[in-house]
Amino acid sequence: MVSWKTSLLAAAAATAFGATGVRADVEIEYWQYFFEARVKAMDELIARFEAANPGITVKHTHFPYADYRTKVAAAIPAGEGPDVVQLFYGWLNDYVNADLIQPLPADRFAPDRIEADFYPMVQAMKIDGAYWALPTAVRSLALFYNKRLLEAAGIAAPAATLDELVEHAGRISVVDGAGNVSTVGLTTGMTAQDHHWLREVLIRQFGGAPYTEDYRTVTYDSDAGRAAVSWYVALEQEHGVTRAGFMDEPQAAFRAGRAGYHIDGSFRIGALQGERGLDWGVTELPAGPDGSRGNYASYWVNSITSKAEGERLEAAAKFMEYITSDEAMQLWLEVVGELPAKPAAAATSAEHPVYGPFIRGLAYGHATVFADESAQRQVFVDMVNRILLEGASVTDSLAAAAAAEQAVLDRYFGSAN
Repeated sequence: MVSWKTSLLAAAAATAFGATGVRADVEIEYWQYFFEARVKAMDELIARFEAANPGITVKHTHFPYADYRTKVAAAIPAGEGPDVVQLFYGWLNDYVNADLIQPLPADRFAPDRIEADFYPMVQAMKIDGAYWALPTAVRSLALFYNKRLLEAAGIAAPAATLDELVEHAGRISVVDGAGNVSTVGLTTGMTAQDHHWLREVLIRQFGGAPYTEDYRTVTYDSDAGRAAVSWYVALEQEHGVTRAGFMDEPQAAFRAGRAGYHIDGSFRIGALQGERGLDWGVTELPAGPDGSRGNYASYWVNSITSKAEGERLEAAAKFMEYITSDEAMQLWLEVVGELPAKPAAAATSAEHPVYGPFIRGLAYGHATVFADESAQRQVFVDMVNRILLEGASVTDSLAAAAAAEQAVLDRYFGSAN
């Protein structure tokens, strides 16, 4: 028999938890790095979520990108900071190994449902049968172009092949007699998106592969790798159509109207849409020498931190469900420009003049499975710097890069076994 006291407690619990299953005074914290369009989108998502879930308040905190990982790594072990955190998919192993995040609750995030609804690339977030993170949006690369500069150079349509890209860039570039550059035909920079373009697109378009299928062994120290790197550095050394570090950042040169072409991710759309005086378009990445298409697909994910327990865990899981919903993906597309992480949600925009090239690129994109994204990016930065700044040969610098990156992979996978 149920006592009167038990009945009163049950009634009080039902009132306190309400429809959300969470106490009315529960506050959780969400962290991401600062990117204006992302902050704006998340603020709107939080407002919608709180309106539908009056028992939960979400505090939104963001930091400059340079400080972000350090802040996260310090806060969570101290029992502070986020309950839900945004991280780059390539950082997953670091976050799991450091006990910063926990698996998503299987009752809310069933693996078979995730694999039916999301792009296959998200399966990189699955460890030992459980998902640890999910994206709201996914990214691919495309070729942005300045319509005015192309028109002034007599170019009727944007480059469709690598050969056309070089030819067009040569017609657009402006260099004075002293060698001073005022306009580049194509932006370049390994610290931006070029290390992805070189690794997952150009090496494949020249007939090779960057790694074995399990991403544990480097395979780009090859004829195809040398051809791809040679083509890339020739843009500056031979053709003179670019200048690494021009205006500090590639995207800054394009936004200022000082570059004809710029390779970037779909996340750049939001910023460019608000740039006054810039008349731009976007098309798929140029086809390779044999006509092949290639792309690099990536994504930022959201995860529940190891700090979240009890009611905060329940609230964090509900928030995670919402920010990975179709509604959230559509808002993120409209505000940030990043693509819905579910094919069904993305399909309606496949022919859009801006979003379309990115969505089509997902069909043939590769998402690098990083062991240590920062270290592997630095390997490519160092490789190109040795060639452009120190006069190293492509053969020697590529071999050194392959050896350095293999050491990174061996360290990680050796310790993981």
